[in-house]
Amino acid sequence: MTSLAVPEHPWLLPGELVVPAERDRAHPRRTTRDWVVDSLAFLIGLLWVLFVTADGLSPAPETAIPLPHDWMVGVDALLGLVCCGLLWLRRRWPLGLAVATLPLNLFSMAAAIPLLIIYFTVVVHRRTAVTIAITGAGLLTNLVFSWTRPDPHMPYWATVLWGVVITFGVLAWGMFVRARRQLIVSLRERAERAEAEQQLRVAQARHLERTRIAREMHDVLAHRISLLSLHAGALEFRPDAPADEVARAAGVIRGSAHAALQDLREVIGVLRAGDDGGDAPEPPQPTLADLPALIAESRSAGVRVNVSDSVASPGEVPAALGRAAYRIVQEGLTNARKHAAGAAVTVDVAGGPGTGLTVAIGNRWPVGTPAGDTLPGAGTGLVGISERVTLAGGRLAYGRDDSGDFRLAAWLPWPA
Repeated sequence: MTSLAVPEHPWLLPGELVVPAERDRAHPRRTTRDWVVDSLAFLIGLLWVLFVTADGLSPAPETAIPLPHDWMVGVDALLGLVCCGLLWLRRRWPLGLAVATLPLNLFSMAAAIPLLIIYFTVVVHRRTAVTIAITGAGLLTNLVFSWTRPDPHMPYWATVLWGVVITFGVLAWGMFVRARRQLIVSLRERAERAEAEQQLRVAQARHLERTRIAREMHDVLAHRISLLSLHAGALEFRPDAPADEVARAAGVIRGSAHAALQDLREVIGVLRAGDDGGDAPEPPQPTLADLPALIAESRSAGVRVNVSDSVASPGEVPAALGRAAYRIVQEGLTNARKHAAGAAVTVDVAGGPGTGLTVAIGNRWPVGTPAGDTLPGAGTGLVGISERVTLAGGRLAYGRDDSGDFRLAAWLPWPA
């Protein structure tokens, strides 16, 4: 993703528009464009000082009534040169320079262009209230200047009017430049904010996806461990079993342990995926067609499972719906093995397009089972199933029914 913080040609922009770090500085460093503009402003101001000085020393000045003494022309030229030098500092202290040089607007002709450039800098870089105050003070000095240095070819009111027109022209130009720069800064900040929000959404999406995959692996791992415990319990209950049955049970235990370790490795891989920014590959997800294999796996462990499957058009079950139903049955069988060992389990799956899919798992409530015989659990299985059903837009209910048996029932929407 391309960063918006640094433009492609920063030397073409003012210093405050180059990078956010420069915008946050009290006095941004000059760019190549700033050096060119400042040099042109100094050159224009210097040429104006030379022109006004030469005109003031001529017998018939064109710019204003001649001064009574030549030394006054030299002083005016010196003031103009000083103001030209101050142009190099106008970016750092625009308001201070404007206030300090404001009295020169009363009489100095040589400093007129440099003072106008300083005023333009105030309009661009300072608030509107400050700009209005400086503009008002400049209009008042314009009244005095037109009286102290009258134009030999125009009346007083015309000279005042020209001063007002020039002042408002510079004001409009400076406000346009200021508004454009503020718009650029606003658009850039908005783009940077949108980019940051997009990266945050991507990070959140990755986190949610890793959480979802970890929840899937939790369900699978709990199922594997419960089968492993069931087979080990059978060996412990029948230590005198024939050798072939012991070998077969040991093989099942070994296979279940290997599968559980593999599932655990996948869970750890998912959780570690966020550390290096990579995405862990997601294992193949089960569907409703894998439900018979799940039932057979539980029956091979000695669990009595009675299945009633009356799903209309099982081949048309959506993948997400079938996966949710599979996880519900898996959680129900795992809970039965954990908390009601030896009890028969009934699994009912019914429904069709338009009517929804109903999944119900029930078992007899255990009586007199010692607490130490039950498998430990985190208690998050049913919470995860509840969240899964809620996200699918369905309903979930679990607990003891009227007959005292434990029942886990869910209804999932199946669009027509």
